[in-house]
Amino acid sequence: MLKIALAVAAVVAVVAVTVTNGVSTVINENTPTDESGQIRMASCNASLGPWEGGSQEKGAAEADRLTEEQRTTVANIIKIGRERKLPPLAWQIAIQAGMTESGLRSLDYGDRDSLGIFQMRPSMGWGTPAEVTDPHYAINKFYDVLLALPNWEEQRPGDSAQDVERSAFPDRYHNWEAMAAFLIGKEGDVVDPAGCGEAVGDFLLASNAAATAIEFTRQQLGEPYLWGGNGPDAWDCSGILVKAFGEAGVKIPRVANDQYMAGGAHLPVREAKAGDLIFWATNPAQPVTVHHVGMYLGNDEYIHAPQTGDVVKISKINWDYHELMPLAVRPGV
Repeated sequence: MLKIALAVAAVVAVVAVTVTNGVSTVINENTPTDESGQIRMASCNASLGPWEGGSQEKGAAEADRLTEEQRTTVANIIKIGRERKLPPLAWQIAIQAGMTESGLRSLDYGDRDSLGIFQMRPSMGWGTPAEVTDPHYAINKFYDVLLALPNWEEQRPGDSAQDVERSAFPDRYHNWEAMAAFLIGKEGDVVDPAGCGEAVGDFLLASNAAATAIEFTRQQLGEPYLWGGNGPDAWDCSGILVKAFGEAGVKIPRVANDQYMAGGAHLPVREAKAGDLIFWATNPAQPVTVHHVGMYLGNDEYIHAPQTGDVVKISKINWDYHELMPLAVRPGV
């Protein structure tokens, strides 16, 4: 693919970049890497899965529509993240936040006194109007706040973007997940921007994370149910699974219906294997009505945190129950 070298001028600084198919490459020897020399990713984003097929195509199509100004913002986000030795996950979170808040533009207007790439509000202590409309300041400020979050590397990128921005519409940051992953892949030369490894043809493989997730969940047997419980001593049905797969380096959404819709690869529920997630809904034809999730163990058994007054336990599944969702979810593949 033809690469054309050029200089892209930012609002306050000029960044030397290389454009590949409309995407600016700013990678160099300072990019965080692991012991094998590969760019360091935090963990698998199960909502994207292996980086091929639908998610990659969606991200590429969205990235291709970006303007030069938007590409410049992305280049600066990655350049500053690289200079600060932050992993690509941080770049992705900032790209998703910036695209959601301003369309990756340094705006001089916004809701109330919101300004700049991330629509930061001077009245809320983000900085002066001149500072928050300075891309270099705004990107660094975003990273500062992100790094202060205790679990930003353990959750879905859009959730971390929401934790920084504190929007009234938290789910909208997920809309740009595939595009942001594509951009860090192309601009940062990240081979596997989803962090989930490779798939094999059209077949779903048993998740490498399943054994770790099962073991963690079994260790919680007997602990009480608590609505909204995230541990370490009380859990709700979805919170325990977020933590279980997090132990295996796989990110899944926090709530049950999001786990069904964006928690990994789907497969017929009767073909579920140990470690797959199974779901129940008031109306199985409407995924938004999913209200419960458990982890299948095999032999018609599943482990779950059922309800208030109960504890984490293993139950027998009724395959004919009218609320059982028709698909299971395999995180991390």
